Amino acid sequence: MITRETSPEQCATQLMAVLPVVYRFMRAEMRQHGQPSLSLSQLRILGYLKSHGHASLSELADYLDVTRPTMSVMVERLVQRGVVDRTNDPQERRRVVLTVTAAGAQCFQHAFEATCTRVAEVLTGLSEVQLHQVMQGLEQLEEAFAETNVL
Repeated sequence: MITRETSPEQCATQLMAVLPVVYRFMRAEMRQHGQPSLSLSQLRILGYLKSHGHASLSELADYLDVTRPTMSVMVERLVQRGVVDRTNDPQERRRVVLTVTAAGAQCFQHAFEATCTRVAEVLTGLSEVQLHQVMQGLEQLEEAFAETNVL
């Protein structure tokens, strides 16, 4: 509920309440439209690699907030399925470089597009003015949080 005077604390409380609901919906949709053998975390890895080009095991572990051994197991499964390539870094022998394969990018893209379609279907109940307000709010959030320099 929007009151005449809205504080940053009220916005933060509402954001913390709404984001998990939206995230659960998107997670369920991504899982439904992804490859049955891939978990949501594995789809997130594919998305990260698709947008960043490549990453190390440590970078992915930090991104998903898991331990390196856990990430190692997850990546091994993705390599076995042919959706991630693992190569040694030519400049640093002990560092492994991970990249998404064409099959992995296609799998992620399919799940992403299907999820966007479902989110758009949910949003069709909003008026054009409401959609514009949502877009403005999202842009403002992106701008505010971009300044925090957190990945």
